[in-house]
Parts: sequence; structure tokens; C-alpha cells
Amino acid sequence: MARSNYTFTSESVSEGHPDKVCDRISDAVLDAFLTEEPFARVACETFATTNRVVIGGEVGLSDQDKLKDYLGRIDAIARDCIKDIGYEQDKFHWETVEVTNLLHEQSAHIAQGVDAGEDKDEGAGDQGIMFGYATTETPELMPAPIQYSHAILRRLAEVRKDGSEPDLRPDAKSQVSLRYENGKPVEVTSIVLSTQHSGEDQDSAYIRGVVEPYIREVLPAEWITANTEWWINPTGTFVIGGPDGDAGLTGRKIIVDTYGGAAPHGGGAFSGKDPTKVDRSAAYAARYLAKNVVAAGMAERCTLQLSYAIGVSKPLSIYVDTHGTGQVADAAIEKAVDQCMDLTPRGIREHLGMNRPIYARTAAYGHFGRAASDDGGFSWERTDLVDALKKAV
Repeated sequence: MARSNYTFTSESVSEGHPDKVCDRISDAVLDAFLTEEPFARVACETFATTNRVVIGGEVGLSDQDKLKDYLGRIDAIARDCIKDIGYEQDKFHWETVEVTNLLHEQSAHIAQGVDAGEDKDEGAGDQGIMFGYATTETPELMPAPIQYSHAILRRLAEVRKDGSEPDLRPDAKSQVSLRYENGKPVEVTSIVLSTQHSGEDQDSAYIRGVVEPYIREVLPAEWITANTEWWINPTGTFVIGGPDGDAGLTGRKIIVDTYGGAAPHGGGAFSGKDPTKVDRSAAYAARYLAKNVVAAGMAERCTLQLSYAIGVSKPLSIYVDTHGTGQVADAAIEKAVDQCMDLTPRGIREHLGMNRPIYARTAAYGHFGRAASDDGGFSWERTDLVDALKKAV
């Protein structure tokens, strides 16, 4: 039997965190290639450290001349990302950072498995397992600790960028611990925030005075009590930040990117991967399906797993667990989701409209729990499969 009274914690990191700088650059490269060609192949990895960014991996376009042209644009793409994030410090500045581009053409052996899979359909780009999750804890059907951890940092980024809080700098981490009663969040037991700032003389108390109003603005007021512990820049000064303070790498924040540890993770990172890579597209599809199951009232919580083999188009398995909250049998939901959505790589991309430059915006503040946009961004957050699922069970 699942516990109903407990405390659970999740963390988030800002767009200026070293790993997130790398995720942003990798996804911006992906968007650039998808802008040129909807079926471009991209597997881009980025490494960042003091005064240096290194970009490598595999890319592919049908026109080799265009491929060479786009490879020549990588330097500018990286600098634009760093500028937008806000890095203009001595040892990591968008104008002076050294950018090394090691991207090259995609392996023909990988391509053949993807391009000519089982039954001459497009095969999965790799083997693996992917999980999706949804819960009624928040309006976005996301676990509350990770959703509010993201919201805190997103709000602080807004006031940093619009000039309201000039003392804030790009690198930051948040952590929210929530106490649950009868399975529902009722109180914030602790708030942890470490944010880069401008001056050596700005201590923890000063930074708390800057950020606390925005944290209170984001969190439900009734959740913050006299017992809530505040830990703001608990180590003191945090002036040296970003890739100058700690090296960054694409794909190292997979729990931040998904459900904050409240649900399983298959292990594959998302950023820098085009949607033929089921690490990304099938994880998005699993979230889409789990969210629609919960939105349809079939369960209060839903975990959904998909599995794939490289070169094989259809998923090898579909697994659903509603954690004892289901109004419909889990096995019936498994059959329904298989009936309502084509879960081949091509089927996922077409259903969710994923062959578009919509990925750079996912690189920070979570790939899930965001509002679907008119241009197709966060299409996996739609709840337009509810009626079909209801009819299928």
C-alpha cells in the first residue's frame, strides 16, 4: 500500500546552470537544422567550462552543401544562446568564449536502422525504455515539488532579465520539500535556493531579501508556514558561477527535466536529439498518454512505460500503473493507449507534430508541465486524447 503521509523533495536548476547552458546550445543546434529540413538528423552534445564551449556529435541533411553551410553557423548559434541566458562575466562571456565545433555527418550504420526498419517502416533510433507520468497534484498534472521548483527559478529569471533585480546572475538552483497528508501536498517544509549574484558583499540575508518576495509570489500562500525552513545561499557568497565555476555537459539533468524523482526515468537524456531518437520522442509520448489518462478521470496517478529496439518500428511493450488510483483496470488502459495512438517513431512525430524547431525552449524549467503553444511547442502537454481514450475502454 502506498504511503499517504510523507515529505518529498525535488530540485530544479536555472537556464544559467552549466549543464543547462549545454542543453540550450544542443537544442538550439537541433532547432537550426529542423528549420532547414524537418527530417534533419541531429545528435548534438555540448561541453562548457571556463572560456570554452566544445560542441560535437552527428548531424545529417539531405543536401550536403547545406550541411556544410549549417556547420559553419554553429559558432554564432552558441554565442546567441550564451548571450540570451545572460553571461557577460570575465571568464564566460558570449563575445569572448572560444567555441570549438566538432560536429560531423551521422553514421551510415545508425541511419540504416532508422531509415529502413521492420516492415520497411522507420525504425526506432535506439533501444531503450521511456516513462511518462501524470498526477492530479497540480493543474498541470505534474508532481508539485518539481513544478514549483521550476516556477521559482523561472520567475527569478524573468526579473533578472527585465532589470527588476540587477543583483541576480544566471546560475541558480532551487529545491522544494513538501509535506503530504492523505497523499495531497499541504505544507512546504523547506525551501532551498542558491543563486549567483553580483557582489562579494551581498550575504545570504541580503539575497533572501531580494528573492523571498518572488518565491512567496509563486508558492501557494497557505503552504508556507511558521515551520517552513528557508535556506537561501546557505554557503554564503556565490559570485563565480556558470561554466566558469563548474563544467557543464548536455544531458546531466534528466531528473530535473522530467518529474523530479517522483516517477521512474528510463535513463536517456533529451536535449540535442532529433525526434527519431525515441529517448526523446517516446518519453514525450509517454507523458502525453499518461496526462490524458489522468485528464480523462481514469486515475489520479499514472505511470506509463514504453520500450523499443533499434531499427524496429513498434514498441515492444506498453505498461501502465495507476498506483491503486485507477477507475479503469490498468490492462484496459494499456490496450486503449495502443489503440488510440500510433506509437511508432513516425506515428509519434506525426501525432505530436515534432518535426519542427520547438526544442530550445524545453532546455530549462522542465520538458513537462508547460503550456502547449500555437506553433506546436509542448504539443505533448495537450489533453486532446481524452475522448478517444474514454471510448476505447
